[in-house]
Amino acid sequence: MFDAQPRPQVPAGLRGQSRARPLCTFLFFPYNHCMSRETEIKLKIDDPRSFLRALKKLGAKVVSPRSHELNLIFDTPDGGLAKHGQLLRIRTETPAARGKNSFKSSSRSLLTFKSPPDQLAMGPAAPRADRRHKVREEIELALTDPASLQKIFEGLGLKGWFRYEKYRTAYRFPARFKWAKGLVIDFDETPIGTFVELEGPGPAIDQAASELGYNSGDYVLKNYLVLYLDDCRRRNLQPSHMLFPASK
Repeated sequence: MFDAQPRPQVPAGLRGQSRARPLCTFLFFPYNHCMSRETEIKLKIDDPRSFLRALKKLGAKVVSPRSHELNLIFDTPDGGLAKHGQLLRIRTETPAARGKNSFKSSSRSLLTFKSPPDQLAMGPAAPRADRRHKVREEIELALTDPASLQKIFEGLGLKGWFRYEKYRTAYRFPARFKWAKGLVIDFDETPIGTFVELEGPGPAIDQAASELGYNSGDYVLKNYLVLYLDDCRRRNLQPSHMLFPASK
């Protein structure tokens, strides 16, 4: 049903080399994978064209072409995972035809589990550290039968209760920027606006933000669910799913 898969090398995956050294092996599943530590921030991009011009000026190159992502988040009926800052998600990635909303036939599905650092899955909620960056542990597996896994989750009492989608293009800075080693710039087009995720070592995130004209005061640590709920409140809308109009 699922195959253990470490982060693929670029350009096969979106963020192939962005992970730090794995922290553990064979911790949750008896497969050849491990939990890695993810460090990232988001930036709200008010002028996407200007931002992309800035990337080009700095020599950034596409390492994973634009793809469509459809995500389904699972949780217990009482929101037990979210209460502990955890996330369980099935994502389907499909390459997007350039300049169109139609998709190519190839796609892949991934199972992702995220948790606060050093947080046991069933233990008490870990205290929040005062960090400038969002730091979480992550396990990711490639799925061969996501529909069957969804049925298993539902049989265990987990519900796929929130769907969200976006288009993502991944960039890297050129090798001459030694400080940017391990950094990935994910350009996300979402139904609630354009965001950029900077993922990699903390110092590289801060340097990249500065090069692009941002500072720590611009950092967004909220996930897309919370950003979507904030957007619904601002627009006085009833929350549902974060989908593009054609997908609803």
